[in-house]
Amino acid sequence: MKKNDARAKFLIYTVSAVVFIAVVALKYIKLDVDLPFNKHIFADINAVINATVSVLLLLALWKVKTKDYQGHKNLMIASMILSIGFLVSYIGHHLLAGEAHYGGDFKVFYYLVLITHIILAALILPFILFSAYRALIGEYASHKRLARWTWPIWFYVAMSGVVVYLMISPFYK
Repeated sequence: MKKNDARAKFLIYTVSAVVFIAVVALKYIKLDVDLPFNKHIFADINAVINATVSVLLLLALWKVKTKDYQGHKNLMIASMILSIGFLVSYIGHHLLAGEAHYGGDFKVFYYLVLITHIILAALILPFILFSAYRALIGEYASHKRLARWTWPIWFYVAMSGVVVYLMISPFYK
């Protein structure tokens, strides 16, 4: 991949904005479709993807710490591909199932995790993309500086997504 910061910035900001707008729009859009399967299967898939991404991120961290840069790259690319799959499944779930409301005993904890998850998920995408771009063009020092902040937030978003799923799934209708 060749360095072209102006084009990369445009694409990264555009993709990030489109994803953000699409996810926000899900609050106002629900398709009323009679499906021959449980529409919450998408939420189950999302949880599996988030858990898998969490494991892959841990393995990628280990690979870079042991200087296996090709293994690190492969795991990070796999994490990004799975995250795209997550986004598609997430949109599908919210279009078909709408929102669920938590009715358990741990509301403060649930909403604390949910709110931090939502805010950080909304903010992290351009950082993930910039970090990947810096690595792909060989600017490893910039990649490393950015990844030190990006990786833990991405990991938190993936893990907290699983926690949110485990807490909200009993309240799916």
